[in-house]
Amino acid sequence: MKFNIAFSQLVRFTLKISLRSFSMLKEDPLTFGALSVLKHLLPRLSESWHAKRPLLVEAVKSLLDERDLAVCKALSELIVVMASHCYLVGPVGELFVEYLVRHCAVTDLNGSDTESSKDLIKSTGTFNPFMYKKSEVKIGGVSPTELRDTCEKGLLLITVTIPEMEHLLWPFLLKMIIPRVYTGAVATVCRCISELCRHKNTQSDIILSDFKARADLPIPEDLFARLVVLLHNPLAREQLVTHILTVLNQLASLFPKNMILFWQDEIPKMKAYVSDPEDLKQDPLYQETWDDMVVNFVAESLDVIQDPDWAISLGNSFAKQYELYSSEDEHSALLHRCLGILLQKVHDRSYVHAKIDLMYTQANIALPVNRLGLAKAMGLVAASHLDTVLDKLKDILDNVGDSFFKRILSFFSDRAKMEESDDIHAALALMYGYAAKYAPSTVIEARIDALVGTNMLSRLLNVRHPTAKQAVITAIDLLGQAVIGAAESGTSFPLKKRDVLLDYILTLMGRDDEDGISDSNLDLLNTQCLALSACTTLVSVEPKLTIETRNHVLKATLGFFGLPDDPPDVINGLIQNLTTLLCAILVTSGEDGRSRAEQLLHILRQIDPYVSSSVEYQRKRGCLAAYEMLQKFRTICVSGYCALGCQGSCSHNKRIDRVMNNNFSNLPSAFISPSRDALCLGERIMVYLSRCADTNPEVRKISVQILDLVFSISLSLPRSANSSIDLDIELCYGALSALEDVVAILRRDASLDPSEVFNRVISSVCILFTKDELVAALYSSSSAICDKVRQSAEGAIQAVVEFITKRGRELNDADIARTTQSLLSATNHVVEKYLRQETLNAISALAENTTSRIVFDEVLAAAEKDIATKDVSRLRGGWPVQDVFHAFSQHTVLSHSFLEHIISILNERPIFQGDSVKRENSNNVGESSVEDNVLHAAMIALTAFFRGGARVGKKSVEQTYGAVFATLVLHLGICHSLSNSGQQEPLRALLVAFNAFCECVGDLEMGKILARDREQNEEETWIGLIRDLAWCISIKRPKEVPIISLILCKSLDRPSRYSREAAAAALSEFVRFSESFGPLLEQLVEGLTRHASDDSPNVRRLCLRGLVQTFGSTTTTSMPPVLVIQYTIQILSVIVALLDDPDESVQLTAVSCLQTVLGSASTEAVEPILFNLSVRLRNLQVCMNAKIRANAFAAFGAISTYGFGSQHDAFREQVLAAFPRLVLHLHDDDLGVRRACRNTFKRIAPLMELDSIVALANTHRFSSDHRGDYEDFLRDIAKLFTQRMSSRIDTYMASLIQAFEAPWPVIQANAIYLCSSIIAMSSVQHISTLYLSQVFGMLIGKINRSPDAIVRATGSLALGLLLKSTNSSWKSTRLDPPDSHLVGRETESSRR
Repeated sequence: MKFNIAFSQLVRFTLKISLRSFSMLKEDPLTFGALSVLKHLLPRLSESWHAKRPLLVEAVKSLLDERDLAVCKALSELIVVMASHCYLVGPVGELFVEYLVRHCAVTDLNGSDTESSKDLIKSTGTFNPFMYKKSEVKIGGVSPTELRDTCEKGLLLITVTIPEMEHLLWPFLLKMIIPRVYTGAVATVCRCISELCRHKNTQSDIILSDFKARADLPIPEDLFARLVVLLHNPLAREQLVTHILTVLNQLASLFPKNMILFWQDEIPKMKAYVSDPEDLKQDPLYQETWDDMVVNFVAESLDVIQDPDWAISLGNSFAKQYELYSSEDEHSALLHRCLGILLQKVHDRSYVHAKIDLMYTQANIALPVNRLGLAKAMGLVAASHLDTVLDKLKDILDNVGDSFFKRILSFFSDRAKMEESDDIHAALALMYGYAAKYAPSTVIEARIDALVGTNMLSRLLNVRHPTAKQAVITAIDLLGQAVIGAAESGTSFPLKKRDVLLDYILTLMGRDDEDGISDSNLDLLNTQCLALSACTTLVSVEPKLTIETRNHVLKATLGFFGLPDDPPDVINGLIQNLTTLLCAILVTSGEDGRSRAEQLLHILRQIDPYVSSSVEYQRKRGCLAAYEMLQKFRTICVSGYCALGCQGSCSHNKRIDRVMNNNFSNLPSAFISPSRDALCLGERIMVYLSRCADTNPEVRKISVQILDLVFSISLSLPRSANSSIDLDIELCYGALSALEDVVAILRRDASLDPSEVFNRVISSVCILFTKDELVAALYSSSSAICDKVRQSAEGAIQAVVEFITKRGRELNDADIARTTQSLLSATNHVVEKYLRQETLNAISALAENTTSRIVFDEVLAAAEKDIATKDVSRLRGGWPVQDVFHAFSQHTVLSHSFLEHIISILNERPIFQGDSVKRENSNNVGESSVEDNVLHAAMIALTAFFRGGARVGKKSVEQTYGAVFATLVLHLGICHSLSNSGQQEPLRALLVAFNAFCECVGDLEMGKILARDREQNEEETWIGLIRDLAWCISIKRPKEVPIISLILCKSLDRPSRYSREAAAAALSEFVRFSESFGPLLEQLVEGLTRHASDDSPNVRRLCLRGLVQTFGSTTTTSMPPVLVIQYTIQILSVIVALLDDPDESVQLTAVSCLQTVLGSASTEAVEPILFNLSVRLRNLQVCMNAKIRANAFAAFGAISTYGFGSQHDAFREQVLAAFPRLVLHLHDDDLGVRRACRNTFKRIAPLMELDSIVALANTHRFSSDHRGDYEDFLRDIAKLFTQRMSSRIDTYMASLIQAFEAPWPVIQANAIYLCSSIIAMSSVQHISTLYLSQVFGMLIGKINRSPDAIVRATGSLALGLLLKSTNSSWKSTRLDPPDSHLVGRETESSRR
């Protein structure tokens, strides 16, 4: 009893505190505590408190407006306890249920059950997934989430576990669906309704009767509209969508009967689509797909009902839904579309017009999501009410901003107005686009023509905001889709000003910072992604693209392949759209197989820079794009593939075949189907073959697939009539099968050894190539070898070497030349040392497996070009061509042939342009002084060979030592001649090569000889240099002398004068060592003899010198006497001929050599030509050249030893005739002449057969150089003439008188004195009679007119002799004119 009293007091105290807590806000902890106590006491004192129920309910009811979350949570828990004890009945109970529902809708911050994603919209026009972000704020130790969870669990608990609550909850909870404030609780409410309906066993009549029993419930149309719009977010929390669909299915009895069956079939499908949220998130387009499903659900429901009145009522319900959502709420987008699809089913135009006005008024077009929803809704309406929609859009367009001028002004006045204008323009553009998309195809053409043709659309292009740009681009895309859709429906027509629209799109997708609105990178990427999709649509409509438009589009879009790979999801979509655009261009731009093949090649070539980029993701993009384009090409151009993707035979193929046959029946078959040649396989394969060795496994796999696809296409295409395809089909299909095996392996296991895969790919490709394709691949190998990825470059080189090794024999000369050029180009551009060496190896392989001569020629031609245009000594990284030379010189197979080739070029091509025998002369060395770059290049190549050949090169040089030395010697004379004419470079290059040759073979002595004479360019100097080099070779390498001599002997027949001179110079020295020549000696003698009559004076004299050298060698001593005589006669005949040579150097050599020969010649050889020799030597004795005179006198003395035989008398006559001249030159100005004359005097004295002459030769005055002694000697000679040789006095006098006019003053003086002495000493009267007056007169003339003192002095002395002479009769003799006597004597002398 006491306990009950105490407990009652406690309850009253608790209630009192509860009531007081409601009025005293500062005591919330007391209220929370009281509620907690009541929650625990209520179950235990249910019976005791039965009478207190009204008091308790009122006390709790007074707390329903409490804002403290802890109190709210405690109150919610208490309400659940009260419900379990039947405290909640009647209107008060509904009030408590409403309290729970209201707090089920509580949000973390702002009253929304999800965070809006209104600022994020996919570039495709779809929404981003909703993302939940819990940011809880605890109030009084309880967070909104905790409160919401408590209320949700409580509401579900009382629904599921308390049967008594069913009558309170049903159908009261239906009222909780509509109000905006309960939006967040709809999931829980629907779940509770579902449980309630399940308890009623889905008895539709009970549900319907309960629903009709209450008048305060929303009508079914309102419920349907509310629930359908709330389906917007498939990822909403608490599985909202699933619960809504379940409730709709269970409440189907509230709606027209036809819906029940349809919903029973359709709703499970929709629930299945959203059953797995994680799987749903994997689809980037899930939101768009889901919205479409909801709209279709509404549309099909309306179609099932077929009740116009119910549709209008539902439309009114949808219209009322705008009040339930804020302007930023994304549910409005779906609401627009639901109302739009409903209006499509309504035929009341005024109703439609009113509702679209409402839609536009309620739409927040500043929000892209809602703007898009509005546009789609307008499009849906346009499907049945196109003109009504277009009228509305025109009104909006006419009213927006009034004018473009106002828009410009708004930039300076109000930025918000400009952004608002952008939003309106964007919305209008989208509405126009979707109106066109959904409008009937039968009426759309005129509307599109009006929109595009009147430039109405251009008024929508003045937008700057990124989302506005995206909207306009989407609108243009939709116009194109409308045209395509009409064509698919059988109403095809061209899109007017399509190219202008393309230009609009390309302009809108660019970055625009002019008005201060700068696109963020993500916005710009989304815009560009949309633009590419729109371009794809536009290029797919008629008319076909022109080449100019195609190029414009490609130029504006292909750069996207180079975009950075971030953000990956957006970039990947953009690249995919770009690839799709390229495929569309391929499909729609061509009219036949050939044109499409051309389009394919053009686009692939534009992509090539990205395929070979140094950036990995760019290579991957380029390869993927190429692969997809090739697949598309196969689909549309190769037999057996349908344009719609079907393989094998299909109905589409037949229809397409009929169309093509009709269109191209008059064209050649090559136009209908592309030929294999049209694909340029060689070039294309080399682009992707190097990618098969890429560092990225994905790129490698795609590249192998590309090769497989390309060859698969090629084997399916017809061959052109003029192509030389000689493939073994069986072998080709085997190679293609092997390639497909590689593709299959790569798909299964990407970790396979890349080198093994690449080797198999190369082997297959090498077989699958035709000869022409192989050649084209080699031509285009340069760019592949220069790939920016080292592994790919190595692969390209490996492929080239493989192709050359296996099929190089199929290449003709032109193919080899162009391939060499391509590889040389690669060598010039490859920077890395290893890759350059590999490229050099490829060039060597080309030379080894084909015609090496052509490869060598191309390399030298490249060197020639570089020499003419570059300073090859200063190239960064070295001169690549020189590296090629080194590679050849070090190659075991090519080294010897390359050296021989260089030598042949140097020997075959003259260094002077126009250097021929007819144009040469010794006085004009520079008449053809143009430098030949080919020879310069060959000389540099030779130098590189000597320096870079290492052991292999040295071995080749040793093997061809003679040919190399002979070539260098031949060019030494040429280059010296060029140097004299001012061209120094050839000589420098030659000397460098010669020194390199000496270093290569180890001939240091020869190098010293070159260094000694390299700065001297005189003719005799370089000839002497050659002779010194020949001497050095003869000493150091005697075994090489015969080989060199034979080469040089043949070189005497060359047209180049300087080559012949150099050969003759070397031979003239080599023949000194002719002991080992054997039979070669006769060949040399014949060659020297033949060229002793050469046009070049140097050749003539050097050949003669060589002949004389052979005569003096030991070989001649071992000859049979008969051969010796013949050989001597041959040499003497040459000498005799050259004694009359017009060139003094040749005459000097001839007369010098004559003395050498006469020193050992036999009488039998000399006697037959003794007379001829004497005559020619006498002619040379009056030569101005002192050396020639000296040698002529000496030789005359030498032949005197042969004057005692059968030719004695004739020769003695020559000696007597030459005696006066000999006497006169005994006192010549030149000492050499004097000595020669004295020796000759002594040698011919016995032939004079006068002892007194021999005696005179032994006197002092004969040997003296004093003038007085010589004059005494002349008097002795005059006495001898007058006393012992009177019979020849007249002849001598004539000779002496002629000598008065000799070119040498001293000889004139000598002749004057001797002549006067003869007259003075002569005892013969007729001497004085004939010559005195003549000589006297000539002496007077000499004394008066001679400029030389010795002549005047000797004349005076001689005049005195004549005056003192006892025989002088000058006093009684009339002095006749001296000239007439002279002429008479000359005539008489000539007769004699």
